[in-house]
Amino acid sequence: MAHVGEYSIRRCEAGDIPAVIQINMTTLPEHYTDSFYYDILNEFPETFLVAELNGEVVGYVMNRIEYGFSYLRRLGLARRGHIVSIAVKDGHRGKGLGTALMLTSHGEIARKSATECYLEVRVSNESAMRLYEKLGYKKTGSLEAYYRDGEAAFVMATRIAQ
Repeated sequence: MAHVGEYSIRRCEAGDIPAVIQINMTTLPEHYTDSFYYDILNEFPETFLVAELNGEVVGYVMNRIEYGFSYLRRLGLARRGHIVSIAVKDGHRGKGLGTALMLTSHGEIARKSATECYLEVRVSNESAMRLYEKLGYKKTGSLEAYYRDGEAAFVMATRIAQ
């Protein structure tokens, strides 16, 4: 599907889910039930991607496709991608995998006829916000006490080229 140096990016398979869960557990403070990952994979297999090196899953991006109010147009409805979670294992960061996962997922989201993509990001996660801004995301709102620990989130969104 895509390559970054020696890394490959491909669609997630059911056998990858334990590795994805492990990456989530060790890199992010937000965790989901095991069944949540399988549900996303079953419902949106084209937009759930993993980064792999020598057969080892080292990163992932998990997306949903939704229909609702646009984050980019006032009073409009939109088919939109929702980046639910993205993470890259320590030791594999800084190599362009996050960018490649995001851009590859944008292509898959566009193939599902979405015109925009959005995500939530912790207000304290400045490095993630810099990545998202580099990819064209803009802050479109905030959600107070969004995370279980009470931290707020910014909503960020971008247009997806068709």
